[in-house]
Amino acid sequence: MSHWARTAVMVANGRAGGAASVPVREVAETCRGLVGEVSVVRTGYPGHARTLAAKATRDGADVVLSVGGDGTAGEVAGGIVTAVEADSRLVGPALLGVPAGTGNSFYKEIWQDRPWYESIATALGGTRPHIRQLDLARVEETRDTVLLGACSGLVAEALDAAADLTRLTGRVRYQEAVATTLRDFVPHPARIVVDGEVVHDGSVILANVGGGRYRGGGFLLLPRSVLDDGLLDVCVVTGDLDPRELPGLTRNGRHLERSEVLYRRGRRIEIERTDGAPLTFEWDGEVQRGRARYALDVLPAVLPVLSPTGPP
Repeated sequence: MSHWARTAVMVANGRAGGAASVPVREVAETCRGLVGEVSVVRTGYPGHARTLAAKATRDGADVVLSVGGDGTAGEVAGGIVTAVEADSRLVGPALLGVPAGTGNSFYKEIWQDRPWYESIATALGGTRPHIRQLDLARVEETRDTVLLGACSGLVAEALDAAADLTRLTGRVRYQEAVATTLRDFVPHPARIVVDGEVVHDGSVILANVGGGRYRGGGFLLLPRSVLDDGLLDVCVVTGDLDPRELPGLTRNGRHLERSEVLYRRGRRIEIERTDGAPLTFEWDGEVQRGRARYALDVLPAVLPVLSPTGPP
């Protein structure tokens, strides 16, 4: 049987939170049975995955596999998109995520809880690929692209805490980080603007923009989000909610039933901390510091992603 993909590049992050559970050599061997030529490149520093994915795009790869967590997947996506933006003659390779991080929310978004080897077999094993053209977001202040989502407050602080929990891996690591963060968590004052309209100005536990429905692998923060509808969803959890209730509520999206939670859609979302302090912010699992304001604009249908032949 002749498979559709001729060349694939694996971008592997050996520093990801759960990398030990996904052996890179085994992933490569699985792919070599389904793709004509497979090469493996490993990241050496923050941002390296973006550079490697951009090179794979310029070299004409059919598939780029992101072996790592959400941060790695976000960098790979950014490398593909920025390479195509820089040269309109290029056709972006299809992205396939392999879960080897802390939350693996991007993988869950596309493949739910299927084992990685099943998703590879499904994505690469046929004669024609099944590809979704996903939306991304762009951060105005830094020009970075955002694959899965961006968030202020509790989520960002929990991701920061997760970096110190080296004894744990995968979703358990993030869940423990959330529990640790909640012990001393204090909401922050912020203004949230959607397409020019102020939707909230006051105390905020978090403001999550996406993108993907899940954060941290198991928290359904944006249950109404669609990855290819040309819009960004934003969920604002105000300071009127007890933060300790949030992990339980977001397991199945029940937080949207609460009056303390706002949910909107738009093409441009602005989040600004209003007390002069820097906003704790993250996108695709990478924590950012130093700015009080971030604005995100949608980039519709810019990223080809391999997905199941039916709903995940």
